[in-house]
Amino acid sequence: MVAAGRPRRSCLAVPGSSLKMLDKARGLPADQVFLDLEDAVAPLAKPAARKNVVAALKEGGWGGKTRVVRVNDLTTPWTYRDVVEVVEGAGAGLDCVMLPKVQSASHVEWLDLTLTQIEKALGLEVGRIGIEAQIENAAGLVNVDAIAGASPRVETIIFGPADFMASINMRSLAVGALIPEYPGDPYHYILMRLLMAARMHDKQAIDGPFLQIRDVDGFREVARRSAALGFDGKWVLHPGQIEAANEVYSPAQEDYDHAELILDAYEHYTSEAGGRRGAVMLGDEMIGEASRKMALVIAAKGRAAGMRRTSTFSPEG
Repeated sequence: MVAAGRPRRSCLAVPGSSLKMLDKARGLPADQVFLDLEDAVAPLAKPAARKNVVAALKEGGWGGKTRVVRVNDLTTPWTYRDVVEVVEGAGAGLDCVMLPKVQSASHVEWLDLTLTQIEKALGLEVGRIGIEAQIENAAGLVNVDAIAGASPRVETIIFGPADFMASINMRSLAVGALIPEYPGDPYHYILMRLLMAARMHDKQAIDGPFLQIRDVDGFREVARRSAALGFDGKWVLHPGQIEAANEVYSPAQEDYDHAELILDAYEHYTSEAGGRRGAVMLGDEMIGEASRKMALVIAAKGRAAGMRRTSTFSPEG
């Protein structure tokens, strides 16, 4: 199954308390920006940050970026006001609400119902505002299947590595990096578990941040691991990480061209004009229905990234 949705190769975190960063983010080439009201904003600054975020969204200028606001989690006293003030204030200028530290389907259901009430009150299209669910502890991971299926609004399942590491008592301070004492990738199970839940419900899967913001090579190394599994994108905390994320989560040009050729060849050879064949040779490669499904994934990622093919299909005589 190919996860539908907006491109999210690079998801840029922007503190809602920083007018300078909010303004700068408009011109950066990230696929998505999320204006943060949670960890990036001190408790005493949260009311003012809400106003900053609403003003930034209403002012516009975000181009084709997906516009998201991360509210505070439901164990805090700020969540309700975050949702009401931001959605009532920004309205059509908001694409999704990100809910952190989701532990059960009930958290998503609460946000879904609240958004529905606000949309109806404002005369907005009901269901247009999506939900991004961030998994940051063991309870969220155990319940991730139910979380991913809790609402049609859910668009992404996101890994929150720092809080997750703390919640399971992982002995490391290097967020997202490999642990020398562990003979493998300590995040592999977590990433695959999130990915399976996301794909079961046709949602996107997004990897969390890499905190060493000046170590772009380290960022690429970590990003390549989740990209290889099939993740759709990754958080970026600094403009210097955006280009790397957009590159890593896009297919290579050669792979994209090959995927498009497979789709063209399959469509032709299964047609009346092509002989109604179910399996054929494309060069030295046997292709069939399974090949088509695999090619759809690569082609979809390339198209979402705005890639252009450099080869064309010609039927063999």
